[in-house]
Amino acid sequence: QVQLVESGGGLVQAGGSLKLSCAASGRTLSNSAMGWFRQAPGKEREFVARINWSGSTYYVDSVKGRFTISRDNAKNTVYLQMNSLKPEDTAVYYCAQSIAGGPFGSWGQGTQVTVSS
Repeated sequence: QVQLVESGGGLVQAGGSLKLSCAASGRTLSNSAMGWFRQAPGKEREFVARINWSGSTYYVDSVKGRFTISRDNAKNTVYLQMNSLKPEDTAVYYCAQSIAGGPFGSWGQGTQVTVSS
């Protein structure tokens, strides 16, 4: 079972940028898709971005053009570059793994992102 640890969150003003990292241990990320999700207070966890093993990417409409997901397979790490941040991006961000097209799992502990107006 893979263990995922997110980092890079923090407090930033609207319009600012943050880069989140998700480091994996215990199992490689080979042949798996990786995703970023977020959960704001009082709301359900929502999908943010996905990167497949092939490198193809998908984003929720609200972050398209602002967020970029990437992966470094040699470092077993996935990233989420977040630019032009908005207060509505405030949430705990989680990464997760999908193996062989299955559901996302192996959730990390999350990293808090707070965007002030």
